[in-house]
Amino acid sequence: EAALESHVGPLVVVTGSTTIGLPADLSPRARESISSFGEPLFVHNPAWDDGMATSLQVALSVCDGAESVVVGLADQPCVTPEAWRAVAESHSPIAVATYGSRRGNPVRLHAALWPNLPRTGDEGARGLFRSHPELVEEVACSGSALDVDTRDDIALVEECLASRKRNR
Repeated sequence: EAALESHVGPLVVVTGSTTIGLPADLSPRARESISSFGEPLFVHNPAWDDGMATSLQVALSVCDGAESVVVGLADQPCVTPEAWRAVAESHSPIAVATYGSRRGNPVRLHAALWPNLPRTGDEGARGLFRSHPELVEEVACSGSALDVDTRDDIALVEECLASRKRNR
């Protein structure tokens, strides 16, 4: 929903082990984005268990002709629309959100770099950050890159999302 609310452009959602769709209770801002850019494109990654790099490759395969993409993870629901927007507005070949001094998602990747991204594994774009630090802009963001990996994480995320809904 935050990616939609950011209003940065069309949204591609890569699915893996489960099929997902849009929630029925989308915010007015998210619905506005759909009116402007169309429904999100849901694309299945049959090789999802070979690592997140395969999902990134699936996403890039449907973004042919784009100058750049802004990539995030679905298990990080506390990333704010402002973070998506700030990273998207960067003019650097690689822009990465930072929370405090920690790098996180979303990440903007210029199309010229796509051939250098891994095809399998869970590293994503981090290898590019290391091999080309001169291309990386860190973008200070509010919110949190907390991801949901355990039941304990769910309580933290619910608190974060409730706070965001109150502030809409």
